Amino acid sequence: MRSRPPPATSTTSPHSGHGEKAAARIGRYQRQMARRRAPKGKAQSRGYRRAQKRAAKAHKKAARQRTDDTRKWAKKVARDFDAIAVEDFRPKFLARSTMARKAADAAIGATKRALVEMGRKHGRDVRLVDPAYTTMDCGDCGARAKHRLPLSERTYTCTACGVSRPRDKNSARVMLVRAGLDPDGADGARPPAPPGRKAA
Repeated sequence: MRSRPPPATSTTSPHSGHGEKAAARIGRYQRQMARRRAPKGKAQSRGYRRAQKRAAKAHKKAARQRTDDTRKWAKKVARDFDAIAVEDFRPKFLARSTMARKAADAAIGATKRALVEMGRKHGRDVRLVDPAYTTMDCGDCGARAKHRLPLSERTYTCTACGVSRPRDKNSARVMLVRAGLDPDGADGARPPAPPGRKAA
């Protein structure tokens, strides 16, 4: 039986898969371009140029949808929390991995930039955190696991203090601790608007 993904929350990074949804359409246009490509030195046909424009338009639409989702999510997070810890993540290495397409579709780097920008725009305390070992450290005692957890293992259990919690929640707690914030105070209550700005 296939398990359902966890429900999205205000802190779940948006990933609607716009690029994946547009891939079939873009692939169709690219196949049309391949069939209609003129020999070298000759002008491309009207059908080739039309397919080329449609492929470019589909690419731009997916990019605009990703940007819109990212900005809306970042704005909601910035309005709901007065202090934000963000992994100072540089996803360049993913471009050379099997996750390259999914990473590009998720726009990880753009999401981080939008969150930092929106946080500062709304007067929030935004802190960048070193992402190293956030999935291996314990959010309570700080002990580090001896081995990396496989992605299939969704529960983190500390061998030192025995605490057990969902892997993502433990990583979030580690980030808050590294940022110098109180993990137990992150209750998600909407903070007051910054000075000079009306509350939404």
